[in-house]
Formats: sequence, structure tokens, C-alpha cells
Amino acid sequence: MINSFGFLALRLCVGVLLIHHGYEKLNDIENFANAFVRPLHLPFPIFLSYIAAFSEIAGSWALIVGVGARLGALSIVGTMSIAIYHAVMTSGFNIYLLELLGLYWGGALCILLCGPGMFSVDHLIRSTYGKTFTVLKENFDHMGS
Repeated sequence: MINSFGFLALRLCVGVLLIHHGYEKLNDIENFANAFVRPLHLPFPIFLSYIAAFSEIAGSWALIVGVGARLGALSIVGTMSIAIYHAVMTSGFNIYLLELLGLYWGGALCILLCGPGMFSVDHLIRSTYGKTFTVLKENFDHMGS
């Protein structure tokens, strides 16, 4: 039970603190594409910029609400991995750039690996419908007997 409070705090901190970065990207998507995507020589910089913004916004909301939290955490881990790569390639191992990215990456990775905890919609769905799927599978397995 106490672990779930920790996961709730982690989900809320990562989600609430990261979501504004996604909205800032949407405010000036062209500037973000020029500053962060084009230096990596990735194709379709505007499209990838929208993907980055969407993953931060949707991933943050998934963590805050606790529905699809692992999928949201996966999108954040992917976006932060590319952001860490960009920071290292353009500025070297600058701790001032890497510390915030590393915290978002690590927090999202913990949620991805451990799950959102008991205080989430995911847990509510699993506890409500989890037994239903088990019973249906058992009944299906016994149909052929």
C-alpha cells in the first residue's frame, strides 16, 4: 500500500512537471523543429516535432490519471531518450542539460517497469475486469473437454 503512494507521487510529479514542455512545443513547433530535430538530421522534422509534443502531452496525462500509464511512460522514455541523445551530441555531457532529462527518463522508466500502483485507473480496471478474463479463459479451455 505504501509503495502505491510512492508511485502516485512519482506519476504526478513526472506528469505535471513534464506536460508544459509538450504544450510549449506546440506553441512554436517550427522553432522546436529547427532547434532540436534538424540538428540530428532526422527526416520529417515538423512531423517528428508533433510526435514529441504529443508523446509528452498524452504521456503526461496518462501518468496523471493513471490510465494507460505504462504506454504513456513508454512514450516519455522514448522522447527523453532522443532528447538525451540530442543534448549529448550538441553540448557533450553537460550536467545542467542532462539532469532534468535524466529525472524524467528515470521516473518514466520506473513507472514503465513497475506499473502505476494501486491508486490508478489501470489498477481499478484490472481489479474489476481481471477476474472476468480469467473465468472466460477457463471456460473456453473447458469447452473442448
